[in-house]
Amino acid sequence: MAVGPLGGAAGSLLQFLRLGMAVVALVTEDKQLNKDRWVRLALVHDMAERIVGDIAPADNISKEEKHQREEAAMKHLTQLLSGDLRKGIYELWEEYEPQSTAEARFVKELDQCEMILQASEYEELEKMPGRLQDFSDSTSGKCNHSEVVQLVSSINIERNTKIAATASEPHS
Repeated sequence: MAVGPLGGAAGSLLQFLRLGMAVVALVTEDKQLNKDRWVRLALVHDMAERIVGDIAPADNISKEEKHQREEAAMKHLTQLLSGDLRKGIYELWEEYEPQSTAEARFVKELDQCEMILQASEYEELEKMPGRLQDFSDSTSGKCNHSEVVQLVSSINIERNTKIAATASEPHS
């Protein structure tokens, strides 16, 4: 998500760091998820963006092209590592990309939750509640894990309260 004053690489880095913090801070009660696995997936899932940037739908780049760019970036990044580490990190990225496991889907939902939170924070920073509604809309109905649904709901309640408060303010 490249919007607001921290767009581009800075915004992408912020997203990467915040998701990492969310992973550490979030203690899921879901015993069916392998915590070690989803924490590792969370740390690896956006590595390619350090090179290609955070490609958003507004960039009009096809999913295939986005995947090719990110795959090339991951191959480049992992070539800098020793054999087992290279293989392990690349395999985690390959697991995340198609959302092939419950852990990968959980991390994807956390990532979407973080995107909504970041958009809300930009709206607040810019004093323009609701301006980035498209980001919230793009994730609507995509979160299924009960704990992530709760997080998204809390963010949306707070955000909608700010939008309603702004709408009821007298205009000068």
